[in-house]
Amino acid sequence: MAATLPSGLPTMTQPADQPFRPNADELLARNRTHVAEFADHELSLRPRLHLAIVACMDSRMDIFQMLGLAHGHAHVIRNAGGVVTDDVIRSLVLSQRLLGTREILLVHHTNCGLQTITEDAFKAELAAELGIKPPWALECFTDPFADTRESIERLRQSPFVQHKDHIRGFVYDVADGRLHEV
Repeated sequence: MAATLPSGLPTMTQPADQPFRPNADELLARNRTHVAEFADHELSLRPRLHLAIVACMDSRMDIFQMLGLAHGHAHVIRNAGGVVTDDVIRSLVLSQRLLGTREILLVHHTNCGLQTITEDAFKAELAAELGIKPPWALECFTDPFADTRESIERLRQSPFVQHKDHIRGFVYDVADGRLHEV
């Protein structure tokens, strides 16, 4: 018997031995269930906890669940590695100056995909395949704790980040679910 979600819909899986099939139609069907149960229509544009979280895009990390948050509590900004890039700073500046956030949490994690590659090798593969090397940095790293410290420092050094008194960083252990403060 297939596992089900609280909505009663079966969990989504794609067997490894089967060809890929797009998910959008099934997701749209699930949205109809969501709309029927939707209760967030009164949420403010401003996060209630005045909190912005920068995290890796890794699908093993449910940021709201791991931190006990609810919809409307925080802005969550995600990218590969949870790295503080110019685009992350752009989002944080809007979050702080336009929407009132005052605290920033960084959540990196163990066993990150960016730990498994090197920037030069990955870019060389892309250049060989596509005939052009990407202009952006991958921000690969070997130690998520050191990388979190570096991201904290980037935030502290940015002239655009207005509120710097409450910046903390954590590494989420994907093996046991614990957050380790950096």
